[in-house]
Amino acid sequence: MGAEPVTPKGVQTRDRILEVARTVFARDGYVAMRMGDVAAEAGLSMGSLYRYFENKEDLFARLIANIHEVLFQSSRATDTDFASQPYEALLEANRGYLECYYNNRDIMRALFEAVAVDKRDRDIWWRMRERHIDRFTRALRITHGITEIDGIDARIVVDSMASLVEQSAYCWYAQEELNARPMPLDVAARTVTIIWYRAIFAADAPVGNQ
Repeated sequence: MGAEPVTPKGVQTRDRILEVARTVFARDGYVAMRMGDVAAEAGLSMGSLYRYFENKEDLFARLIANIHEVLFQSSRATDTDFASQPYEALLEANRGYLECYYNNRDIMRALFEAVAVDKRDRDIWWRMRERHIDRFTRALRITHGITEIDGIDARIVVDSMASLVEQSAYCWYAQEELNARPMPLDVAARTVTIIWYRAIFAADAPVGNQ
């Protein structure tokens, strides 16, 4: 990996590179993106760029890691008690995830391109998924004592629900221009939450105040 900056100017330069890289990845895609374009648009020489980032893979890994942390923190219920209001807590968490995904849809689109061609990015994406799945599986066990759902390991069900939300977000927002009409965030959050809630808590369970 490139050297970690140790001065305020170095940190500022690195952050500028990341900001420019985000624009270039979003515009050109992962495969077509060129380090020379990042250097030119950041006003740096190639030598200066490579002092901070080893290559395209290193640059994208840092960029997606920063976004993943924001995504992870956004997809948790902080204002609702999961024990007493599970539907509302799920809705808050899904709304946070989808809103953050929407705000970063350009890079999430590039991530799925990167996953198909680069093992490092595939591993980063997989760890991102596992972190979300582990957190919710643990919350189910600790808060509701749920370890199985209809005889199926709860983690398998959570994994499938996470895939539902992730793929829905990708289709609705990363590929937004392909949709016949926009998908409002509130509708998206309610849709995936109803499926989550009924899959985990009961097929005929009421969904909050809906």
